Amino acid sequence: MNLVELTEFLVKNVAKKPDMVSVKQFDDEEEYIIIQVLVDNEDMGNVIGKGGTTANAIRTLVQASAYINNLKKVKINIDSF
Repeated sequence: MNLVELTEFLVKNVAKKPDMVSVKQFDDEEEYIIIQVLVDNEDMGNVIGKGGTTANAIRTLVQASAYINNLKKVKINIDSF
């Protein structure tokens, strides 16, 4: 499972409207892989979590997967539409 599929799986299981979740990967020239997550405005609270705990957990799991597979560091940006 690649990083985009893993991120999409995690976010869709937290979101109330999983069909509205969009995840895309952008390779930065530097040492980072940037993953852009777009969710419905109503799901923003669920995906971020109280105090950012859910978002931090998602970031930790994706970064751990990248580390295990010897990939670049990962930055995850979560936005709503």
